[in-house]
Amino acid sequence: MILTLEHGAVRELRLNRPPVNALSPELIAALLEAIRTAPRDGRRALLLSGLPGMFSAGLDVPLLLKLDRPAMDALWREFYALLGALACSPIPIAAAITGHAPAGGTVLALFCDHRIAAEGDWRMGLSEVQVGLPLPPVILAALRRLVGPRHAERMAVRGLLITPAEAAACGLVDELAPADQVADRGLKWCEGLLALPRTAMEITRRQARADLVAEFARQTAQEVAEVSRWWWSDETQKALHAMVEQLAMKKKSVR
Repeated sequence: MILTLEHGAVRELRLNRPPVNALSPELIAALLEAIRTAPRDGRRALLLSGLPGMFSAGLDVPLLLKLDRPAMDALWREFYALLGALACSPIPIAAAITGHAPAGGTVLALFCDHRIAAEGDWRMGLSEVQVGLPLPPVILAALRRLVGPRHAERMAVRGLLITPAEAAACGLVDELAPADQVADRGLKWCEGLLALPRTAMEITRRQARADLVAEFARQTAQEVAEVSRWWWSDETQKALHAMVEQLAMKKKSVR
């Protein structure tokens, strides 16, 4: 589910769960382990990328709706651990957003150091509200950190999905690149960072990301439990099942 590509001191983790890189429990666990392992293997930076035209469609809702409460509780704990690993990584992480990245796809990128998005006709954003899920506080804080309070409110409350150009304009992504160059640009960003004097860069990076790290230094167990309760609410379950039904109808019409 993850292709590991070595670029010297930079390791690329390419999501590879076709057709849409949806985040299953197994993929979340594998990505968490890969992020934790890279520094121990001596890598000095990570590049997180996806399939051409598809970074990640977010949580695999059709699969998750089949899980019972204990399994979903475990998934939310693991997902928060993944976000914490991205936010608190001792080495820089660039996200090469290769295409569509709704909801959880954008969430992954939020907690990275730098985001390069492919140019093109696709969408990204935090669409959780559209499927009946309140945006978790730690994710809203990460969004606000990038785009500022007003843009964060506008995007999160409406669950907006926006174009790459709109994402660049509001600061959700740092730069745009042609689709066939987005991973290379991410690699160059990592290499440029690693070319700087190491101690000065690492200390300054820690200082600059201290606010994001602090989100995970606090007790998040209560927030995770609240998110799990939201998942099982009647409103959320109704919206999620309706979304899955719509997706199934679209697949049938394509056939």
